Amino acid sequence: MRRSRPWLYWILKVVVAPFLTSVFRPWTRGFENVPESGPVIFASNHLSFVDSVFLPVVLDRHVTFLAKSDYFTKPGPFGWLQKELFFGLGQVPIDRSGGKASEASLNSGLGVLAEGRQLGIYPEGTRSPDGRLYRGRTGVARIVLESGARVIPVAMVDTQKIQPLGTRIPKVRRVGVVFGEPLDFSRFSGLEGDRFVLRSITDEIMYEISRLSGQEYVDVYASSVRARPGAQSVGATP
Repeated sequence: MRRSRPWLYWILKVVVAPFLTSVFRPWTRGFENVPESGPVIFASNHLSFVDSVFLPVVLDRHVTFLAKSDYFTKPGPFGWLQKELFFGLGQVPIDRSGGKASEASLNSGLGVLAEGRQLGIYPEGTRSPDGRLYRGRTGVARIVLESGARVIPVAMVDTQKIQPLGTRIPKVRRVGVVFGEPLDFSRFSGLEGDRFVLRSITDEIMYEISRLSGQEYVDVYASSVRARPGAQSVGATP
């Protein structure tokens, strides 16, 4: 796993974060639930590309995200720049194709937590196509059980309004980040091979995210909805 470049994170916190804070005025609730040290899993809803910007902005410690591998494989100069930026900030590509590729991606996340760091993950696997909350994938539950790290459910609020579908220039909208109370799954210790346990843990995490965000929950995968002909991405309307 490629390591982050400290100077990129320094630029984010010292230069970019104050600018974003002054322009978008992100608000937080439940920040007292965020541990000051040790490994932490932030399990968040996913409304917009900028979710991975504003969550790090409001946190004191660096957070590494499991980001879909598509962000690292786009062609051309812009694709190369995006890949280097993601790697430089310590983001980890996750392959959702299954089998050994997905296993390697999850192991990368476990490596982050084993070093006592913070890991951000979007259990839905992709951005919501319409602002609702979709079924979570059980990879998050495996990471929870195998790492033993604390789990903080997170709700990103109104981030989809910054750049609605079809717009090139971001809109200035106030956004929020809500941190829930830590979730305890120690009762399932040693059962990471039980698919019913993994589904139960994932559903509990999604319930907490829904409760925090106020989103309607849909018990299908977001990727299935996004793949339908004519499907529109979240933020299609102001």
